[in-house]
Amino acid sequence: MATFELYRKSTIGSCLTETLDDMVTSGIITPQYAFQVLIQFDKSMTEALESEVKSKVSIKGHLHTYRFCDNVWTFILHNAQFKSEEGQEIFKSCKIVACDSDLLTQ
Repeated sequence: MATFELYRKSTIGSCLTETLDDMVTSGIITPQYAFQVLIQFDKSMTEALESEVKSKVSIKGHLHTYRFCDNVWTFILHNAQFKSEEGQEIFKSCKIVACDSDLLTQ
């Protein structure tokens, strides 16, 4: 199963990467093992988001920038309003990265 490394830039992914770097530096684990952990993290995040997340969100805002490169869309929104069944949040600035999930099965 192919995965994107997109979730490594999330808060939990950054913390995992930093912890693995510390463990490699301290000699607790090998760099190869740290790499395998990151690959498993990518797979687990993809599977969890596909199977566990059922919420729908509508997004409105001012589209400041967009680009499409290597089958990845990137949108920069200003004054973005996220609305779901639970409520709504407004953010001054927001970056959305969207990848084609069909690429994961190739």
